[in-house]
Amino acid sequence: MTKPPLTLYLAAPRGFCAGVDRAIKIVEMALQKWGAPVYVRHEIVHNKFVVDGLRAKGAVFVEELDECPDDRPVIFSAHGVPKSVPAAAAAREMIYVDATCPLVSKVHIEAQRHAEAGLQMIMIGHKGHPETVGTMGQLPEGEVLLVETVDDVAGVQVRDPDKLAFVTQTTLSVDDTRDIVAALQDRFPAIVGPHKEDICYATTNRQEAVKTVAPRSDALLVVGAPNSSNSRRLVEVASKAGCTYAQLVQRATDIDWRALEGISSIAITAGASAPEVLVNEVIDAFRDRFDVTVETVETAAENVEFKVPRILRVPA
Repeated sequence: MTKPPLTLYLAAPRGFCAGVDRAIKIVEMALQKWGAPVYVRHEIVHNKFVVDGLRAKGAVFVEELDECPDDRPVIFSAHGVPKSVPAAAAAREMIYVDATCPLVSKVHIEAQRHAEAGLQMIMIGHKGHPETVGTMGQLPEGEVLLVETVDDVAGVQVRDPDKLAFVTQTTLSVDDTRDIVAALQDRFPAIVGPHKEDICYATTNRQEAVKTVAPRSDALLVVGAPNSSNSRRLVEVASKAGCTYAQLVQRATDIDWRALEGISSIAITAGASAPEVLVNEVIDAFRDRFDVTVETVETAAENVEFKVPRILRVPA
């Protein structure tokens, strides 16, 4: 039986960013240096396939530091942690390695700098997301106010409207964030913003690639985890860019084939914590059912690389 033709637009850049690459490498190098088990507070990155792979090598994932023994190394996830966490690890004389993405650390430093200048912080982010918790936890309770939407801006209660600054989570929708920033600046004209955009290069680049492929595709799939903020934003960006069917899938087994009946084109991308092996798995699933022509659509080239912490570069 002849397979129906399908044009598959492969968005680029997609998948792993430099911060995720570095975080995974940190766990692997820690296992090489100290042997198993190595403890990791929170998922190192938001991807079950990656986490399961590291668990198989000897990483033990926990939610809180008090679940870790004193005599084994612990790694803090790429999303960052409140200041209280490394302080507690130091008090227990634990070996710890901070895998916080350097672009998240930049936001932490910014928040600290603004606080030292006497400014109260407003953070644009998602409540309960580990990165938001980590950034807000850089300053004493009450010093960072969270807004999630344009509507939240009207209700935020500040100490002094003339002494404010804002930071953002690094994985937000560029367009949605722009609207929230505009609302903040409208209500608080003196508010100070970051020197450079807080939303990271990888989030921005992946969203731009989606905006390019979404309008020309009958459907778009984002390979990523349901708890991955940047992956979920890609689905939203695709829908807003005119793609009538945009879905998040963790693996090829999650694809809803009935919803894709009759399509002649599809776009595929992946969140910043999704490995390329899962993208290939999805492409292979389409090849099984369609006569696929793959067209890569590249909107930016990435060559960012981050060094691992010094503790892993020196012998045990």
